[in-house]
Amino acid sequence: MTPFLQRVLVSALIIFGIWIAAFFGLRTFHAYREVREHRPPPPPFKTVQPEKDVNLIEDWMTIPFVARMYHIHPAVLFEALSIPGESNKDKSLKQINDSYFPDQPGFVLELIQTTVQANLPPSTAIPAHTAVPPATAVPGISP
Repeated sequence: MTPFLQRVLVSALIIFGIWIAAFFGLRTFHAYREVREHRPPPPPFKTVQPEKDVNLIEDWMTIPFVARMYHIHPAVLFEALSIPGESNKDKSLKQINDSYFPDQPGFVLELIQTTVQANLPPSTAIPAHTAVPPATAVPGISP
């Protein structure tokens, strides 16, 4: 094999190796991004009472955060705003207001507060700890 042909072959193999590494590297990066979006589900609501004061909702909060705090499904809030949920789930209420209602400052915050107030779940009492009854004396056995 001539030196020229040998250089061409080695160069082609190096370029092919770099292409393969880049191809699988990009596939791995894409798979990593997909896996990061699948977070574990939040814990159940049974142990925490929902918040009742809608005045605690602020512009920096996201709709999923508000929904979690007040035990309301996020789709109800997105439907009230008439906006798609998937592309706006990571935006704050202020960002949503600036994107969809730029001429009405504070509109999204007020609408979310009104919707949450209208959809608050009924309050349920947290069951008190069950008291253990006193020991019963058994006749014929001395304590």
